[in-house]
Amino acid sequence: MALKIGVFGGAFDPPHLAHQALAEAALLQLGLDVLHIVPTGQAWHKARTLSDAADRLAMCRLAFGGLAQGATRLVFDEREIRRAGPSYTIDTLRELRAEYPGAEFFLVLGQDQAEALTTWNDWQTVVALALICHADRDWEGRAQSFTPPQALASRYRKLQMPLMQHSATGVRAEVAANPDVPPDLRLLVSPAVAGYIETHHLYQTT
Repeated sequence: MALKIGVFGGAFDPPHLAHQALAEAALLQLGLDVLHIVPTGQAWHKARTLSDAADRLAMCRLAFGGLAQGATRLVFDEREIRRAGPSYTIDTLRELRAEYPGAEFFLVLGQDQAEALTTWNDWQTVVALALICHADRDWEGRAQSFTPPQALASRYRKLQMPLMQHSATGVRAEVAANPDVPPDLRLLVSPAVAGYIETHHLYQTT
């Protein structure tokens, strides 16, 4: 049987509880053999500068490290933060296909990324190389559901998970608004990630 390889990329600045829930849903519902957690290097679609890659990678290890169960392996994949120039998912998928000949690929996305996928570099090839696995999100108390284009419906799969409002933007804003008294972030990120943010004084300014 072909290996099932999951690819979950993102800025992870920081990785929050909805990221963890999405990764766990992918592991449980897709029957993955390996899940690559891929922090973005130079994000072509973000105007702001991301936090240091070493911090984001360290927080990913803290957030996702305990999720793997059974035969599934987690790989904290540094290829995009080591790659020069903008990070494009198509490049990562092509490299992984060369590393796992004959494998099935599952690209794990939040709703916002799934909706924007058709703006990505060479998105048609992305959809051809990997099944797009996405979950809905709660936007400020309003549940929103994403329906893929009908012509591409066979290449998409919806993951079932609770609707969550968490966002990295919200975490950063919460810390920046309270620089002198560190807020309790445990409802937004894992305790280990909250401790890392406080210890390393991340996000104290906007």
